[in-house]
Amino acid sequence: MALSATTEEIKPVRRPLRSGSATRPAGGGPAGDAGVRRLTAVDVRILEGVAVGISTARLAASLYLSPQGIEYRIGLMMRRFQAANRPALVSRAHSLGVLSVGTWPPRVLPEFLES
Repeated sequence: MALSATTEEIKPVRRPLRSGSATRPAGGGPAGDAGVRRLTAVDVRILEGVAVGISTARLAASLYLSPQGIEYRIGLMMRRFQAANRPALVSRAHSLGVLSVGTWPPRVLPEFLES
């Protein structure tokens, strides 16, 4: 039986780091597998909301953005993190050390926030 696209192993793509990009902060986990760049304050709030399970409509209302704007930014993060869907986005963020471990609600670590 062939594996579906969602169950196949996702192999990280090695890319050269750009200036201003963040590698893995201290604290364990894979070291810069996807070359995760820093996130804007809006992206941080959206990623934290997705990790908690907040709907697009509620995120849009709380951030004063349109639902389409929220979906657009989630799509950009899904591409950046090489995730096929929202649960994979959250899982990937956890595995790369972007989201805090052992706390609820999960928070994006300060090292990944754009200045």
